[in-house]
Amino acid sequence: MEIKTISIIGAGQMGHGIAQSLALTGYDVLINDISLEIINSGLENIKKNLTRLALKKNIPQEGYDKILSRIKPTLNLEDIGASDLIIEAATEKEEIKNSIFENLVPYLLPHTILTSNTSSISITRLASRTDRPEKFMGFHFMNPVSVMQLVELIRGIATNQETFDSCKQVVERLGKTVTQAQDFPGFIINRVLMPMINEAVYTLFEGVGSVESIDQSMKLGAHHPMGPLELADFIGLDTCLSIMNVLFDGFKDTKYRPCPLLTKYVEAGWLGRKTLKGFYDYSTNPPEPSI
Repeated sequence: MEIKTISIIGAGQMGHGIAQSLALTGYDVLINDISLEIINSGLENIKKNLTRLALKKNIPQEGYDKILSRIKPTLNLEDIGASDLIIEAATEKEEIKNSIFENLVPYLLPHTILTSNTSSISITRLASRTDRPEKFMGFHFMNPVSVMQLVELIRGIATNQETFDSCKQVVERLGKTVTQAQDFPGFIINRVLMPMINEAVYTLFEGVGSVESIDQSMKLGAHHPMGPLELADFIGLDTCLSIMNVLFDGFKDTKYRPCPLLTKYVEAGWLGRKTLKGFYDYSTNPPEPSI
């Protein structure tokens, strides 16, 4: 099936990034969230990003309005349900995602494909709450969407080949690369990445190294573009903790036990860049370690 219209549920960092990338490649996009204020905030971020691209001549100035016109806000589930493809990019909480899909089901067209941008939650379990597990799969973009070239496509146990092929065509049109993952906790990216970040937090927790020495070691010693603690701040410590809990609950293996310091930071509201404080304090320039 050729995908022409795509709806994004969630206008946050991931949602508006996905919407922008789709519009840049010619897709008509609907963007939805729980309020127009949140949607408009996402649209403002898209406008800023497109302005930067126009100034750098990465897009023609006359193309700015054309690209922006492809993205329409809506609070109407009936509008969303009429799309060829829906990408849910809401908060990484299973109960919220389940509620979204259950509310959507009455408005879906027979051919509509449902996907989730979840970074760790079982696709099979999410699909079971819908009327179309064969037309449901994981569609996991990396952050930031405009820069990262990989998209994880994750089949649930019932996902059919047509659904996978249709989603793969979208990824290829975006100029990105598909990696296919099986439906196990964390899939590929976060099964490998999050335990590394968690171990870095343990290294800090146990006093083996400071925030700066841990990040510098991985940047200069392992050639990582960002240190693991800096990366955790960028992702969001609440998201990191949520994924570690999914891994721990899914495998029941103590190697996935979230570090108590990570839990403590989240309890304190120190969630990283989005709250201006995590392992680094972003109220200073340049950011300084918080402890």
